[in-house]
Amino acid sequence: MLRVYFETTVFNRYYEEGREYNPETKQLFQMISYGEVTAYTSVAVLQEIDKAPKLKREEMMSLLTSYDFTVLEVEQNAYDLADLYVEMGVIPARFRMDGVHIAMSAVNDLDCIVSLNFHHINKLKTKMTTEIIHRMKGYGNPAICTPMEVTNHEK
Repeated sequence: MLRVYFETTVFNRYYEEGREYNPETKQLFQMISYGEVTAYTSVAVLQEIDKAPKLKREEMMSLLTSYDFTVLEVEQNAYDLADLYVEMGVIPARFRMDGVHIAMSAVNDLDCIVSLNFHHINKLKTKMTTEIIHRMKGYGNPAICTPMEVTNHEK
């Protein structure tokens, strides 16, 4: 079974009807229900969701209770790895939490992180550089992908 880390943008996109990746995002959540995906997120995502306006926050939190998510605590090794991304110029310092999301998928040995953050997470430079950093630090390299890439995953 595919073990997937859900970053904040995916929870947000679920409710954005008519936007690119909305149907694939909903399909990805259905894959959790069908037992095709083991879903993970983190306390860092919960903290970001908590900053959303009340209605949006309630909608996104309802996804966590409606689907079977494992919420991971953010441990120091994830912060350290995120700091390394910042040092290496992969993630801007003010967006360190984007690095924490990538690091959470690496330190927890997950298959992939699903993100629609094309500014800092889901882009070629980030994919290439984090792979080098993960190998250098002895971690596996979780794929950084869109919901569509997971929903088209061959069984």
